[in-house]
Amino acid sequence: MSIESVGRTHTGCRRAVNEDALLERSEARMWAVSDGVGGHTAGDVASALVVERLAGCAPTGDLADRAAAAEQALLGVNTELVELSRATEAPRGIGATVVALLADGAAFTCLWAGDSRAYLARDGVLVQLTKDHSLVQQLVDLGELEQSEAATHPNANIITRAVGGAATLKVDSVSGEVRPGDVFLLATDGLTRLVNDAELAVSLGAPDLAAEADRLIQLCLDRGAPDNVTLVIVRAH
Repeated sequence: MSIESVGRTHTGCRRAVNEDALLERSEARMWAVSDGVGGHTAGDVASALVVERLAGCAPTGDLADRAAAAEQALLGVNTELVELSRATEAPRGIGATVVALLADGAAFTCLWAGDSRAYLARDGVLVQLTKDHSLVQQLVDLGELEQSEAATHPNANIITRAVGGAATLKVDSVSGEVRPGDVFLLATDGLTRLVNDAELAVSLGAPDLAAEADRLIQLCLDRGAPDNVTLVIVRAH
């Protein structure tokens, strides 16, 4: 099965620094986006380190082995960032969200920590593969908030898990099959807070991935893009 992918990142309209990072390695069947937290230069350091360590994973072995290696890489980055935060006495800590996609033949595994998301578009239906590690998602799970209200909640930016956020890190994962025509989207919340699922489904169903990636970035900019915006689109043939 052949794979094509495209990645885009933009600082947005209000931020001075782009604290997002992306990894696009179609030849290694690995993709990721990361959103730095901690403010100013700390965030971009964290997201860059996450992507760098994932990129260093060897593209060998079966999918389970590669996913395990990616998880170990993230656990290692977690330790590095916790130690960096202590050494620099960063007041807000130094961390990053991450969502990574690995594929092998007709299967995929997605790993994540934080509120960067992965979606799968198949036969015109869009499914969110990941579940946000965030305060508003906890409120939704408790029945105290409707899912439709989550994006506009005043605490929508509070995440409950991140690489570097605590001494220990739990990485969640989901696996499944890859079918010809499947389209995956990895995105930071700078995109998903501004573009709804129906709009994403239309973009992921379009034939030209590069044009749609550009259009999604422009759509966020047209809507004010208060945050950095990063996305990777992956399509199987």
